[in-house]
Amino acid sequence: MHLAMKSLSYFAVLSLLALILPLAIASDPSPLQDFCVGVNTPASGYDFFSSVLNRPGNVNNAVGSNVTTVNVNNLGGLNTLGISLVRIDYAPNGQNPPHTHPRATEILIVQQGTLLVGFVSSNQDGNRLFAKTLNVGDVFVFPEGLIHFQFNLGRTPAVAIAALSSQNAGVITIANTVFGSNPDIDPNVLARAFQMDANVVRDLQNRF
Repeated sequence: MHLAMKSLSYFAVLSLLALILPLAIASDPSPLQDFCVGVNTPASGYDFFSSVLNRPGNVNNAVGSNVTTVNVNNLGGLNTLGISLVRIDYAPNGQNPPHTHPRATEILIVQQGTLLVGFVSSNQDGNRLFAKTLNVGDVFVFPEGLIHFQFNLGRTPAVAIAALSSQNAGVITIANTVFGSNPDIDPNVLARAFQMDANVVRDLQNRF
């Protein structure tokens, strides 16, 4: 009888855990304090302020765009808050090339110009392309971890502002990562993966 009651007690505990744990996992952790600029560091208004997005970025580069970032690395007040912000400037026909953020979902709004934007779903979803042409005031969401891009369709400069759901979202630019790794990935590996000649791969590696 005692053994049966003990087994029933264990079963009840396990059942309770099975009900509670999914709810705990599904919830965001609550901050333990108002903010955390640094350990034993008194905070001031400057820790929560930045004006770097007031200035256009230099788009005189190979891809014709510039990303100006406000994240925990240059604004201490973002520490533990799980958000960051970027300004993206595009030259005419400039692009923010295919890339991914390993730690954040991104939501983008166009401030100036017309952009073609899109993302590609995972292998399991059939690598579907979700794309849209955006005008001023339009908003588009890029889910966390998925490859996405923006391209300026206009003949004039374009500007977008994007918020990310991480204080340090990270970025992996696909072409730079694949063809510009240090050291180089064996060209034969990439030739097989991209179904192209190894000499073409070597040429691409030299560009990055």
